[in-house]
Amino acid sequence: MKLFELAENTFSSIEAGSPELEITSAAGLDLAGPGEVTFLANPKYTPQIKQTKAAAIFLADGVAIDRDDIAVLRAKDPYLAYTRALRLFNPEKPPRPSIQPSAVIDETAEVADGVEIMANVVIGAGCRIESGVKIYPNVSVYEGVRIGKNSVLHSGVSIRENCEIGENCIIHNNTTIGSDGFGYAKDEQKRWLKIPQVGRVVLEDDVEIGANTAIDCASVGETRIKRGAKIDNLVQIGHSCTVDEDALICSQTGLAGSSVIGKRVILAGQVGIAGHLKVGDDAVITAKSATSHDVEPGKVISGIPGFDNKEWLRSTAAYRRLGDLAKAIRSIEKRLADTEKS
Repeated sequence: MKLFELAENTFSSIEAGSPELEITSAAGLDLAGPGEVTFLANPKYTPQIKQTKAAAIFLADGVAIDRDDIAVLRAKDPYLAYTRALRLFNPEKPPRPSIQPSAVIDETAEVADGVEIMANVVIGAGCRIESGVKIYPNVSVYEGVRIGKNSVLHSGVSIRENCEIGENCIIHNNTTIGSDGFGYAKDEQKRWLKIPQVGRVVLEDDVEIGANTAIDCASVGETRIKRGAKIDNLVQIGHSCTVDEDALICSQTGLAGSSVIGKRVILAGQVGIAGHLKVGDDAVITAKSATSHDVEPGKVISGIPGFDNKEWLRSTAAYRRLGDLAKAIRSIEKRLADTEKS
């Protein structure tokens, strides 16, 4: 791909270098070689520019480099431009329309043209699989499931009964969509009686779910993951939860039942959300934090229980000094005691 073509497709402009320069791939500063484009987004990596062998680099406005042998592409967001370059050089492989002979497809299921179904896939009664879908080996699709156009289900995925997967979704290995919600009532003998879980899970369009994640169905009604939400590996989404558009949920996070996560919320790794809570739009909960109360839109909270991030940072700074403070208090107490004796 010529440099000018790369610029056009990444919404950047050429500041230095020949527009005819051939670019073959994209890589990070420390990995890029001849013919590859790289980027600088974080100033702490600026020293690596001296050693990089890249042929071109995405830079933000106002950022200068002391090299004249690298083509410069100016971009409002260098990381975004680099991501677009990666996508250009590594396009998704389209499905190869076919059904592997070992797949088991119920006669009442509707499978559109242009679908690729690989070995040992099982598709239950009344399912509807739309065009462009790719289903990898050993996927189980229970009865009544709908899978929208161009979605991809990787090996080992299970989609439980009556769930709905939107268009352009990606579900990674060994994830379960629609597992039973964790619901029990205690009977007269104080034994746990299972509550029937007859609801479903709906993934809207452009949702991506990582590996080994479980999203529980509702006892009645639905659990809904809205358009563009991204959920990492090893995440637990409880029954009747709602995750709104473009939310980002990182690994090992757990949502108890009926949680409501707002638009563009970021839940970092190992966050815990108690049940029946609402996290407002654009809020951020930092890693290893937990909340037992609603979170206001736009707030950044940390800790257990979670509170304002700036206050948490001050508190942790004080916590690290507790030993010194205790020592100082003991010294003061000793001086007071000596004064009283004298």
